[in-house]
Amino acid sequence: MFTITSPMASHQEPRLLGERFATHALTTRFEDLPDDAVAQAKVFILDTLGVGIAGSSAFGADKVVQVSASHGHGEEATIWGRSQRLPVGTASLVNGYQIHCQEYDCVHEGAVLHPLATTLPVVIAYAEKTGGVSGKDLITAVAVGVNISAGLGIASKSAMSFFRPATAGGFGATAAVGRLMGLSHEALVQAFGLQYAQTSGTLQPHVEGSASLPLQVGLNSRAAVQSCYFAQAGFPGTRDVFEGAYGYFRLFEGPTPWDLTATYDVLEGKRWLISEVSHKPYPAGRATHGGIEGLQILRKKIDGSIMKPKEVKRVTITGPPVTARLCARPDLPDPSPNYARLCMSYVGAKMLLNGFIDLAHYRGSELSDPTTHELAKRIQMVSDGQADPNALVPVSVEIETTDGETKKWKCEQMLASPSRRLSREQHLAKFRRCWEFAAEPLSKTARENLILMVDDLENSTDVRTLTKLLSPSVEGSLEQSKL
Repeated sequence: MFTITSPMASHQEPRLLGERFATHALTTRFEDLPDDAVAQAKVFILDTLGVGIAGSSAFGADKVVQVSASHGHGEEATIWGRSQRLPVGTASLVNGYQIHCQEYDCVHEGAVLHPLATTLPVVIAYAEKTGGVSGKDLITAVAVGVNISAGLGIASKSAMSFFRPATAGGFGATAAVGRLMGLSHEALVQAFGLQYAQTSGTLQPHVEGSASLPLQVGLNSRAAVQSCYFAQAGFPGTRDVFEGAYGYFRLFEGPTPWDLTATYDVLEGKRWLISEVSHKPYPAGRATHGGIEGLQILRKKIDGSIMKPKEVKRVTITGPPVTARLCARPDLPDPSPNYARLCMSYVGAKMLLNGFIDLAHYRGSELSDPTTHELAKRIQMVSDGQADPNALVPVSVEIETTDGETKKWKCEQMLASPSRRLSREQHLAKFRRCWEFAAEPLSKTARENLILMVDDLENSTDVRTLTKLLSPSVEGSLEQSKL
């Protein structure tokens, strides 16, 4: 039932997936990446740095920094958007939390996974600690990390029962940092086993709207560098990490048998999953995005005027089962920020009231605004009952007005998915808005120079020139940013 069929020639012995992952991570060259994979890696590196900076002032970030700083000393890596520096592991934890804590980070829709949230903070932190990591090194590490984490996601045929950005994401992070460390093939295989020993990520915080959900991303990012250090020191892990009797697929992705056909194509270079990653154009759960876009379109009348909230009788947003399971939660009169971002009723009400969704809509009095919650009572999300447990589309939106009109809209691909990519202007507008939410003010000069550096990342000889701009202690001139 769970037999793995190797795509290799029949005379060759099938290998464990962990061994294949290690080969892919260690042997991939920058020159192997298609131009689009390189371009998209740079786009989402910048995007992830932006949302991580914005997360430095979000709910819970101060406490994560406070606790992390009290466990271990050292100034090895930058906390994005702050002047503080921490050891590589704790910096990975904090920055991982900051990236995902506002539901604004990029996502691979087919894998139902935020692949850079776990991987980028640890490779950046390690690069800062050691120095000498080039832009090509960083791009390649990110690309193989995404292939491995999202490669696990696309192999799953079961409804998500664990939080995949943390669980599968941790293995992508392990592969990426293990590559940068120069681990041997065997050591990286062992590192996957050591990562499995630390893998965590329940969906219960998702149900409750708890900030411990993004904390799980940070914990698995920190675990990745610990796993690689243990393996580097010769400490043994388990080998049959993914297909074993108590391996990842059976325990974290069951009960439906998994299918590695598409994952093998990725490992053979036939697909580069970084090219399939989607932006989050709105700071809310990706499962809400079809509904948000539909409401943004339908609120505009033919004569150019905007529908008033009092004209809305009822809104019904219909999507695949996973969208309803994640975001059909009831509106609460004073929700936590994390709960609100994944509540279609709350997010839909903000869209109808404002015409856009902003990071500021999850802060202060916005969360308890009575007008928002009165309108939210008229918005519901329901499942279309389709069989695919991981599908996020199609999504349809229907608005019934108080004068008896019914307006409808439907999308087969959400905005900012690979077939509907954001323009460069939209991408940079999002990044610049995120910059404004840094916990400590960052200069606009640094912001613009960071954009230029990421644009030219493949020509950087040391990515510490880039990370210096993430701290408010640097004014941001190109000359000051050079080592």
